[in-house]
Amino acid sequence: MFKRLFLNDRFILLLIVLNAVLLFIEGYQIHNTGTSYFTLIDHLITFLFMVEAGVKIKEWGVKNYFRGGWNRFDFVLVVFSLPAFITFISGFETFDVSYLLVFRIFRILRVFKSFRFFQFIPNINTLVSDVKRAMKSSVFVLLGFIIFIVVTGILSHYIFGPSGSEMFSSPMKSLYSTFKVFTIEGWFEIPEEIIEHYSPIESFFTYLYFIIIVMLGGILGLSLITSIFVDSMVSDNNDALEAKVASLEGKIDELLNEIRSKES
Repeated sequence: MFKRLFLNDRFILLLIVLNAVLLFIEGYQIHNTGTSYFTLIDHLITFLFMVEAGVKIKEWGVKNYFRGGWNRFDFVLVVFSLPAFITFISGFETFDVSYLLVFRIFRILRVFKSFRFFQFIPNINTLVSDVKRAMKSSVFVLLGFIIFIVVTGILSHYIFGPSGSEMFSSPMKSLYSTFKVFTIEGWFEIPEEIIEHYSPIESFFTYLYFIIIVMLGGILGLSLITSIFVDSMVSDNNDALEAKVASLEGKIDELLNEIRSKES
């Protein structure tokens, strides 16, 4: 009964959901120095995850356990949870030693165990293979787009940095502001802030500059990447459909040839 419980994926997924809910609730008590019931349950779940790994390793063997990708993923997350669990059990966190509190941050990584829900999605393997193929097809276009963002960001820093705008005061801030422009979300607010002390001619070219980069990066660039990614994902389905159509055409041709031979 004990082994079957920890070998049951539904029970483990229930623990994962409960763990995520508890971490969410604990976020509202992050400045509370005391130990709440939520914290106790949280560490109990950590212990249960450790037991799960131990039971599966004993039941399946070390090689068979680590052969599965999800098992390796779970084991790494359990290892990251150990420092917080050890400091809790040993009582070290009752002392005012601030660096030990850093270990508690690793507990949040256990939420990623919820990725195991993906294994219950129908045709998840096909979906993952489609995404991989799409990533391979669009990687160079994406890399080119990133280079375009970086170049445009640096250029914008040297053009609008002297304007006094905080958005372009450094290359990194300029890069971030350029990315905001490419997302076409509130991009019009950025040039309005820049031209506050500009002459009419400077304002005209500033507007023109942002119109051009919005067209190139925000509309054409993102649309191109999205279209290539989506087309690559569905290409496998199109290939299968084309193969079926070709097979059907071949059978039709055979039937027509048989009919003609009988008529002759």
